[in-house]
Amino acid sequence: MSWFDDQKPAFIATETFGPWEHEKWASYVEWSGLTQLKELVSLDGMLCPTVLGDIKDSYWPNIVNEDFMLQYFTNLDFLLEEVADPAQTNFLCVYRNPTSDPVAPTNTKPFNLLGYDLIETEGSISALCNCGGFPDVFLNEELSPHGLILSRKRALEVQSQLRACHPDEHHANCDVWAIFRA
Repeated sequence: MSWFDDQKPAFIATETFGPWEHEKWASYVEWSGLTQLKELVSLDGMLCPTVLGDIKDSYWPNIVNEDFMLQYFTNLDFLLEEVADPAQTNFLCVYRNPTSDPVAPTNTKPFNLLGYDLIETEGSISALCNCGGFPDVFLNEELSPHGLILSRKRALEVQSQLRACHPDEHHANCDVWAIFRA
């Protein structure tokens, strides 16, 4: 059974990515065509990698112990203590494949829902912001200023259409992730 099957939140600390990255940002916006972005907030491991590198022995009791989930923490307080530079970090509360509109936990830091990302099931690439787009399924203009889809309903439609229209494209076989930011 997966940690996420019970619709429990997990937490991750990722690097920020936005206009302050100057040339890297300008190059990304030109390549992606996502001119509406103010900042990218994604679980895409190439664009917004986790700030914690190697898994330390002390992490094991505090992380989701599943194949591709080792960067996701079950204990927010532990994660907060491990991050060296919180000012340059996005602290995210996430739900994988939520069956209803999720609500962030209220007994921790305040989190705000930013939207939904679609991340390949066996990796960390976003079909929304790191695949060159799928204009037959969704338009770049549908994405928020953070590069996310704003409604769970639309995210599920895009997920279904990606699988139907691109069955041989591994980036199109995605999970829907709700993303809240502290």
